Amino acid sequence: MGLKVGDRIPDFSLADQHGNTFSTADYIGKKPMVIFFYPKDNTPGCTKEACSFRDSYAEFADRGAEVIGISADSESSHRKFASMYNLPFVLLSDPGNKVRKLFKVEKALFNLLPGRETYVVDKKGLVVMTFNNMGASGHMTRALKAIKSIT
Repeated sequence: MGLKVGDRIPDFSLADQHGNTFSTADYIGKKPMVIFFYPKDNTPGCTKEACSFRDSYAEFADRGAEVIGISADSESSHRKFASMYNLPFVLLSDPGNKVRKLFKVEKALFNLLPGRETYVVDKKGLVVMTFNNMGASGHMTRALKAIKSIT
């Protein structure tokens, strides 16, 4: 099982789709975060999930929350994915699945696919909501509800 409600998220830094370094240290103490781990760019379920966060992005931003997607795909793949679907949020490249392992996100579907898990983290860096489900629907709505409850 992954991190649980009340756990502090691990500190990490990864490259985003533009080659910039994203570090949780720059956000903890300042903003809540929605961190969603997804299997792969440009697959039907992952595209549906990313687009649902895109379509409600203004609601997250209005509440001061940072939305972050993480997969093992390259920065270049993320850049193309974000451009193709007009994704306004950060996509982080975790090629060795180091951050996925720090969050203890387990593989799914007979241990063949990276898992799909969403975390909502308060300004202090504590997990306030977690949702682990390979189905793409439900992640954004649960995350938005959790953000509304803490902002």
